[in-house]
Amino acid sequence: MRKIALVICEGETEENYINLLKRWYKSPIRIVSHVEGSKINQSLVDKRTKELKISTLDIVDTFLMYDMDVTAVNEKVTACKAELLLSNPCFEIWLLLHAKDQKSSLNTDAVLKELKKSAAVWNNYNKSAYTDTQKAFLKGHLGVAIDRAKALKEFQNPSSNIYKLVEILDNKL
Repeated sequence: MRKIALVICEGETEENYINLLKRWYKSPIRIVSHVEGSKINQSLVDKRTKELKISTLDIVDTFLMYDMDVTAVNEKVTACKAELLLSNPCFEIWLLLHAKDQKSSLNTDAVLKELKKSAAVWNNYNKSAYTDTQKAFLKGHLGVAIDRAKALKEFQNPSSNIYKLVEILDNKL
């Protein structure tokens, strides 16, 4: 029997973060990510889940990692049967919570500006890749980010519940 975490995500930024988690956690859970963008729906979730099951004993937990800044996508994501890992307004709020206790609402552009000025390590933030210092910063401040995210009201702006996947990985070690 294998335990598989399927993380369907919006874009490369989220997938890059999932790849970091895979490296950090040598977990018995196999983590598989798929970038699906805005075309997400229940039949796509079912298809990706079915693709992973090699045996009837395989257990696949499905997660959707999406930004909440697009209403049409929110409706699609919340209609799917999966654990939701949503960030409002965008994924970068999760990164910001590693550096700053953000409590006031922001739009996506403001989150990126706040992230870049929150700590020197984020000055040259590039959505497509993390530098080694950014990776070390994220890993070193993970506990703080989890505490800050838990203190926010789920699905409100600002919020991120990406910590739920991290906690699952922590508990499986």
